[in-house]
Amino acid sequence: MKKSDFYYDLPKELIAQDPLEDRSGSRLMVLDKNTGAISHHIFRDIIDFLNPGDCLVINDTKVIPARLHGIKEETGAHIEVLLLKRREGDIWETLVKPGRKAKKGTRIDFGDGLLKCEVVDVIEDGNRLIHFEYDGIFEEILDRLGEMPLPPYITHKLKDQNRYQTVYAKYEGSAAAPTAGLHFTPELLQAIEDKGVRIARITLHVGLGTFRPVKAENIEDHQMHSEYYQVTSEAADLINKTRQEGGRIIAVGTTSTRTLETVADENGFVKPCGGWTQIFIYPGYKFKCIDALITNFHLPESTLIMLVSALAGRENILNAYNTAVAEKYRFFSFGDAMFIK
Repeated sequence: MKKSDFYYDLPKELIAQDPLEDRSGSRLMVLDKNTGAISHHIFRDIIDFLNPGDCLVINDTKVIPARLHGIKEETGAHIEVLLLKRREGDIWETLVKPGRKAKKGTRIDFGDGLLKCEVVDVIEDGNRLIHFEYDGIFEEILDRLGEMPLPPYITHKLKDQNRYQTVYAKYEGSAAAPTAGLHFTPELLQAIEDKGVRIARITLHVGLGTFRPVKAENIEDHQMHSEYYQVTSEAADLINKTRQEGGRIIAVGTTSTRTLETVADENGFVKPCGGWTQIFIYPGYKFKCIDALITNFHLPESTLIMLVSALAGRENILNAYNTAVAEKYRFFSFGDAMFIK
């Protein structure tokens, strides 16, 4: 399978630059994965497509303000540091721009010395391991100095940082939001529960590798990034009970999907556990756990459009995406949603 098999033409003006005022007021395309049939709705109508006894699985990770602007101590040059993941203690794996100015031993100041760091190693992909030095609590300093790490295709400044968090975000650790969840409001979640739908909360800390383009023309040669996940016994029990009783497992987002497919056995049952996943889902993959998926519209030739193509079929997905372009849906992180049932 070639990368180019997952290309579609997207006019730039359809890339959503700002979140809607009303989270649940975005559009919702419903795609039947068996027939390819498409219908158009508003996101809050999702409740009409959920049945009592189903289980909605949400990712409760919280985005950290991971983008820092600093000054190189020796030269005063501006350097941008993006936190990817904590390795241990105060050592983080980071993406530094411009990388050529951040050799091993480089020292950087942030916020007039409120936070300092030293580059301790240059590792694979040109990422840097950085050791931070500070007085006080790191997370509080990050809240003061850091910015939300919006994806590279969003050029507008975010007015309200909370709009790049889900309303149920709880555990800090993501370098990007699980964006399918941005459409939910507390009221909509309550109405879904009141209908008799279970809601299971799992955690996967999203890495920036989620935006990394597929460079290999043969997609099977693509090296997936690893991301940390955690499934509690409470979440596993809800998912397994739903499976036993014949309800559907509906993942909110590709991050929930990747977690569930990592931890599920051949019969779709999951066990409580934590760890790192590098699962790469593309057409030919046999899903073990999820029956349906709520997701946004993804970049051409990305691992995420390959994942949804594995679930609904490549032709169905490309037809749905071309329909979305024709109907002027909003694309990517702040864009509209799709429900694959």
